[in-house]
Amino acid sequence: MRTLIISLPLAAHNAQTSYDYVTTLDGQSVVTHASATADLLSVGQRSTDVVVVVPCSKLSWHTLQLPKGVGAGSPRLQAVIENLLEDRVLDEPDQLHVALAPAVSAGTAAWVAACDKRWLREHLNALEAVQLQVSRVVPEFSPETGATQMHAIGEENAVQCVFVGTDVGGVVCLPLSPAVLALFAVLPDAAENVGVGDDDLVRTAEPAVAALAEQVLQCKVSLLTRPQRLLSAARSPWNLAQFGLANSGRSRTVKRFTDVGHAFLKAPQWRPVRWGAAMLLLVNVLGLNAWAWREQSALQARKLAVQSTLTQTFPEIRVVVDAPLQMAREVAALRQATGAASERDLEAMLGVLAASLPPGRTLGAIEFTTGEARLKGLQLTPQDATALAAQIKLQGYTASLEGETLLLKSDSQSSLASQETPNALATKAKQP
Repeated sequence: MRTLIISLPLAAHNAQTSYDYVTTLDGQSVVTHASATADLLSVGQRSTDVVVVVPCSKLSWHTLQLPKGVGAGSPRLQAVIENLLEDRVLDEPDQLHVALAPAVSAGTAAWVAACDKRWLREHLNALEAVQLQVSRVVPEFSPETGATQMHAIGEENAVQCVFVGTDVGGVVCLPLSPAVLALFAVLPDAAENVGVGDDDLVRTAEPAVAALAEQVLQCKVSLLTRPQRLLSAARSPWNLAQFGLANSGRSRTVKRFTDVGHAFLKAPQWRPVRWGAAMLLLVNVLGLNAWAWREQSALQARKLAVQSTLTQTFPEIRVVVDAPLQMAREVAALRQATGAASERDLEAMLGVLAASLPPGRTLGAIEFTTGEARLKGLQLTPQDATALAAQIKLQGYTASLEGETLLLKSDSQSSLASQETPNALATKAKQP
């Protein structure tokens, strides 16, 4: 993904504030670098990952011993850090934005970065106002655990020498001059001290100040351009968007995903994907319609088959409204004409009950209505009633025990459960 790296200026934000920036596609090589105001920066950058770099001179670095039980994610972490910093900073803690080093656990020493909260918020708000959704805020230089580094940066009339490393107290920014470097060399925390001419000292300089740096340091330096330095800063594991800035960071991330969706719908490079998705959707819609048409045709064929059975069995029926209901009525009429028993008659119900009852059981009384019989005197246990209900359910009946009475009902409301087919009943009806 395209990444836009923006370096914040030292001054507070105003309408004419210009930002140095670098764009990259892979995080390793520079595509473009220039300087522009915030509104010009936002042109064509809606789907870009935005990383903000805080200058080293705007940050102070401190090592704090975190109490046991207070680590990353603790709700008391910010208050604990501010209390520990109270005697180390000149500003009031509530005027500072603080950030803890990544991957820190409770009860250990940790680096903490502090900067002017108002200055940082103004710049982030200005970028957000022009739809630049900042995903990370990183320091220009951060404390390293490896060899001490020295970087000469700035303009020819305002050159800074930045020392980075645990031996020098994290990150130290000094004017590049022999007098300042001589003072730095005798500081207790510096070099036991790190000498500017040590062979193991990593020394770089921006091209504009490289000659001056070699003259002051009396040694060779490696060239490192400002865009390359910003790329290196963007790869830092630090993220200063913590505590008060964390919520706005999450909201910016949500907006960023929204912008990605907007780019997917509008950007020319996503046109083949959009066409592919549209074709896939169209194929699925056509397939569903074809499947529905096939199912509808099969259902209609079954309806026609039922209607054909009705009209062939009972030719006198000319108009088919509800084939199953009309079939049931005609079959019921045939039963009455032929004297055939229905499953709702007492004779059929007693026949099914007799085949299913345990041996030795006799009836004491019968109360019968069409399709329902109450049978008394069988002396069934709940277990017997359950077994009986399961057995006769297969034959289209339900049985339940109500006290000492067995209630037997017919499940079917039509004559289709009869052992005789409608054609057989019709044949009987025509016989003399």
